[in-house]
Amino acid sequence: MASYRQRLPFRPNTRTLCYTGIDTELCFVHQKILPKGATYPLLNKADARDIIEAMYVDLIALAKQHNALVILDAMTWIASRDRGAKIGLTPKQLEAFNLDAIDLMHSVRANQDDLPTLLSAQIGPRDDGYSAEHKMSWDEAKRYHGEQISTYSSTPADLITGSTLSYADEALGIVLAAKEHNMPVVISFTVEQDGHLPSGMSLKSAIEYVDQNSEHYAEHFMINCAHPDHFAQIFNQQAWEQRIKGIIVNASRCSHAELDNCDTLDAGDPIELGELVGDICRNNPQINVVGGCCGTNFEHLQAILRNLHN
Repeated sequence: MASYRQRLPFRPNTRTLCYTGIDTELCFVHQKILPKGATYPLLNKADARDIIEAMYVDLIALAKQHNALVILDAMTWIASRDRGAKIGLTPKQLEAFNLDAIDLMHSVRANQDDLPTLLSAQIGPRDDGYSAEHKMSWDEAKRYHGEQISTYSSTPADLITGSTLSYADEALGIVLAAKEHNMPVVISFTVEQDGHLPSGMSLKSAIEYVDQNSEHYAEHFMINCAHPDHFAQIFNQQAWEQRIKGIIVNASRCSHAELDNCDTLDAGDPIELGELVGDICRNNPQINVVGGCCGTNFEHLQAILRNLHN
């Protein structure tokens, strides 16, 4: 049974930590092969599963250290039908991976003191998260992502998180599918170096489009897979910005195109990254979810959390 699905414990002045950089850490630090970028097949490999479980445990411990809440994200970012078919998985096999990913997080939470710890069923783009070349209509996105969300609705997952989304209609489809299945949902857009979505739409327009067409169903919005320098300029104390309550940052200042072609991990400067996130959060107190995405590790997370107390 989901512990917090009926009432998510996001509260003003209470920080929540999450870490979606596990994928790049597994690939570049632990030298694990991610088929077509997918992490969830590693759940069938005992050594990789142990690493993922240990990272969840360490994330909870870090949150406790800083009196923060914590979100565990399932290793299911691209565990949807088309992305699974690219690595030879049947829909039944894919469903089993989705269920197992939630079970792993649930088991970790059961063995730790509850902070509370939120279990996020993570959903990613149907196509390339760094490109909006192949778009779906919102109703097509609702049908497509509804398959994965339907699977999660019977699990202990507390919420759906749509991550690294590059255009508004896919985000709207995810929100409406989550609504149909009575699942809370958070939408996290990615942005380019100019602060706009890869589709070219402004973040303001994308958030307003999703909200206006879903009766403001999303719990809130976030930005992920971008360096603070890529989006700090969008915050100008306007009313719409109150819907942005999370920033999950990249360590690197590289563009998405540059990151796609990187053979080595760009870990950036953890201390500087923490300072930049701290500055954004102090100037925008509605932001209470923070964390690391590509290229980050626990050193970056520590630096971010330390700066939130300054």
